[in-house]
Amino acid sequence: MEEWWWLWHASLTVVALMFMTPEASAHPDQGQKALEEKVRQLMDWTKRDRVMRMNTAAFNHFVLEKPRNYSVIAMFTALQRFRSCVPCKLAVEEFQILAGSWQFSSAFSNKVFFAMLDLDESPEVFKTLQVEEGPVVLHLPAKSKFTAADIYNFQVRDIAAQHMFTWADDRTGRWMGNFTTRQPIHFHYPFKLGISLALIGGLVYVLKWKRTFIFSKNFWAVLALCFVILMSSGRMWIHIQGAPFAESKTHTGQIHYIQDMYFFQYVAEMYIISLFYMCITLGMVLLNTAATSRMNMIRRKIMSVTGMCLVVIFFSWLLSFVRIKYRVYPFRILMN
Repeated sequence: MEEWWWLWHASLTVVALMFMTPEASAHPDQGQKALEEKVRQLMDWTKRDRVMRMNTAAFNHFVLEKPRNYSVIAMFTALQRFRSCVPCKLAVEEFQILAGSWQFSSAFSNKVFFAMLDLDESPEVFKTLQVEEGPVVLHLPAKSKFTAADIYNFQVRDIAAQHMFTWADDRTGRWMGNFTTRQPIHFHYPFKLGISLALIGGLVYVLKWKRTFIFSKNFWAVLALCFVILMSSGRMWIHIQGAPFAESKTHTGQIHYIQDMYFFQYVAEMYIISLFYMCITLGMVLLNTAATSRMNMIRRKIMSVTGMCLVVIFFSWLLSFVRIKYRVYPFRILMN
């Protein structure tokens, strides 16, 4: 897989260099006027929309054609519903945050612009640059040569806007200012939490004869474990992002319950990870009980073997699951 990726890098670099090699202008005055007009149009476009949604003609004119003294950071995506590209939507949202941070920073200038191209709106550009699927982010430099470092690889990099900001700051060679975002303040979550706590407290007060569970160590231990397993499996992230249960590929008809990109997951993955965590936890409880209880030796051996098998097998499956999401992850125990 890595060899294919670097081969794709090389082919993309060659094609990009073919289009980005500077050409000598026979009329420097006309070239300067054309450049000033392009920059003016791009600035007006950016004021209307921080991420310019380009088609093939606009991309060829503003990015591939000379003259050009500005860098373009372009996202290649596929947002049409029939494409079923769930990570594309999340990547576009983070890309919008990145562009907004640059637009509202003190370092904002006419030297860096953000663009977006859709596979179904500009298939010619995807074919020219050999971008087979999204999401992919490319930095198209103003003067320097296009290299493999100008590709933001979502397979090994985080999708968060802050990580893309660090990469863009490095590739553009400009101090892009501090990363800032403007997030709306939501008050309904604290309100819901307060109402829930009030209802629970009122229920405990009314049921006076059943308050003994409050002082039960087992009750609070199980409750804490359930909360930790639920949160560590990605439940809150799924709630925030609104991820689907699974994804159906239109061109194959297959249903995928596991997303191969590490920055995104489905609801089905949350259930799988929760099951792994519960089995590992049960194995640890059995091992602890076998070591501390006063049961007969045979039962303690059975509990020890069962607990060890649960921990080793399901932890090995958990590592295999991580390697599916993050292909360069090196660790494993039993399964490949």
